[in-house]
Amino acid sequence: MTKSIPNMFTLGNLFLGMIGIILAFEGRTSMAAIMIIIAMLLDGLDGRVARALNCQSELGKELDSLSDVISFGVAPALIMYTAVFSDLNNALAWTVTAIFPMCGAMRLARFNVRPGIPGYFIGLPIPAAGGVLATLALFNEEIMAPYMIVAMLLLSYLMVSSVKYPNFKKVGIPKTAIKFTPIVIIGAVMVAVFFPEQTSMLIFVPLVLYAGYGLQQNLRRFRRKKRKKDNNSEEAYQSSDH
Repeated sequence: MTKSIPNMFTLGNLFLGMIGIILAFEGRTSMAAIMIIIAMLLDGLDGRVARALNCQSELGKELDSLSDVISFGVAPALIMYTAVFSDLNNALAWTVTAIFPMCGAMRLARFNVRPGIPGYFIGLPIPAAGGVLATLALFNEEIMAPYMIVAMLLLSYLMVSSVKYPNFKKVGIPKTAIKFTPIVIIGAVMVAVFFPEQTSMLIFVPLVLYAGYGLQQNLRRFRRKKRKKDNNSEEAYQSSDH
């Protein structure tokens, strides 16, 4: 029974992802985004609970990845599509919508087969990318569709990039605190359901800052490479002069 507890969190994550898709097609964008945010909470808890109970398994790892593709890949993409892209050219809207979960699936596959760097993720984690996208859709009246497309493609790129993102997995849960996780989840759900837009927009800010960290790192790495290339060119020029 104990071994199945983390999988229950993972299946809850998948269930909320599916509900988010249904709500998106009903035009209830803010509630759909809330489902993704709560799914993020469950996704953050399943691994921590598994480590606290010492019951990690290959089944749990695969189930987590499959659930994440739906909840943080397909669901946020469809939320964005129904809220922003449905009136655009079909070919463009369909392509951009499909690229996001495809990059998310690639990100998860790479994570499962390649050893990571201790303390870091390689590429933007799909829950963070999906959370940004789902909550970004709430600004559909303030932000024009072309900018949303750029943002969605940028998030897709960051997932498959080689940018290092801080990994907070070592922030664990004491075994004695596991019994309080249902209370935390219920409390989070109540706050989110009663204040959906405020909660989504509040979550949006730290998620964007986390995603933006990767852009900053990319720019810094590009500048370092350019500076190194310029220095090498200058040294080669000076050598040829002599």
